[in-house]
Amino acid sequence: MHTFATHSQLAAMELKFRCDCPITSAIDILGDKWMLVIIKQMLVQGKETFKDFMECDEGIATNILTAKLKQLEAAGLVVKSKLPTNKKSVYYHLTDKGLSLAPVILELVLWSDSQVRPYHPMMQNIEALEMMRSDKEAFVKGMIERYQKKIAATKFSDS
Repeated sequence: MHTFATHSQLAAMELKFRCDCPITSAIDILGDKWMLVIIKQMLVQGKETFKDFMECDEGIATNILTAKLKQLEAAGLVVKSKLPTNKKSVYYHLTDKGLSLAPVILELVLWSDSQVRPYHPMMQNIEALEMMRSDKEAFVKGMIERYQKKIAATKFSDS
């Protein structure tokens, strides 16, 4: 039995905008403290299941994770799917729209390294920072290609 809401049903339930400003509208979707963290976990850390997200260092509460995944789905940034061999587990994957945030994630990493590190010296050092800085386009392209290759290697069914 198909129990998932359609994209338009989700969009009607979850997306609310304060005004017509493009920046404010983007922040209405992505500006909460968890949305880009979840996208980063998927894109960079390869997280796919609810359990994967719960095991992350960020420590998101289950009810918040559920709500944020629904909002990401409503915004067309994430889709749910299942393995034909395991109908119990739900997998979350970035759509092309979600993957289009890769340059934003990269810029946040670079900004944080240069602007936040002085206040948070224990912040993780990322080995690839120099490559990120020297060729942003190539780094983003490689990150997206690795993600797409990983998803394509597994045959998911629509849920």
